[in-house]
Amino acid sequence: MRVWFITGASRGFGALVAQRALDRGDAVVATARNPKAIVDRIGAHPDLLALALDVTRESEAVAAAQAAIDRFGRIDVLLNNAGFGLMGAVEEASQEEIEAVFRTNVFGLLAVTRAILPHMRKARSGRILNISSIGGYRGSAGFGVYGATKFAVEALSEAMRAELKPLGIHVTAIEPGYFRTDFMDASSLKVSRIVIPDYSATAGRVRANAGTVNGAQPGDPDKLARVLVDFAGEPDPPVRLPLGADTVAAIEAKHASDAAIIARWREVALSTGF
Repeated sequence: MRVWFITGASRGFGALVAQRALDRGDAVVATARNPKAIVDRIGAHPDLLALALDVTRESEAVAAAQAAIDRFGRIDVLLNNAGFGLMGAVEEASQEEIEAVFRTNVFGLLAVTRAILPHMRKARSGRILNISSIGGYRGSAGFGVYGATKFAVEALSEAMRAELKPLGIHVTAIEPGYFRTDFMDASSLKVSRIVIPDYSATAGRVRANAGTVNGAQPGDPDKLARVLVDFAGEPDPPVRLPLGADTVAAIEAKHASDAAIIARWREVALSTGF
């Protein structure tokens, strides 16, 4: 039996993974700002501990981690799932909107991870799964600020993997493409209040098309949840796990684009040495 600690577990990937982990026979510490929403979604279960956690409040993260240890004695898998999106051109995003999305997607992930790592280090064992995005691998118009938070998650995941692997703790950035969750709904995706007409052909087009994308995403979230629960037992997990045909295609396209840049600018790059 594994003990999971999941943030943002009242809906989306978090709720689906929590349910599948419980079905597998694992114990789950499921957290959200409103823990009642977790029980309403998943139902009561003897191995489910639903806790209130606002990831932007470090004291709550520390208290939730201790409550998990008090109940189950250990934390085997941390799924950093809490987060939300921001759609709009970079210039259209206000300072308040930028700070809010970084506060949850980056600083919140850090607060929860720092609260749980002392327990994993003591056990010399653990898995950390950080929900990133294809937006954490390549930037795109209309999602620049959101993508910046996920680029940060990717960098943190790579660094923590190097730091923690010698201690028996594995870290992986999970990179979903478009999956048919509520991510494109107003509950998960904020839209910049400022609209600048000059961006109508780029970020504005993304904003206009968002309604047609929602509900038609190619990824099956139930299958993603199944993959993640199975993946938690992988003996040698990779530093990143791309999920979805659209993610694979986007990564391959970026690799080709970057290879072309190196080929074109190699001599310039090499010319800068002593």
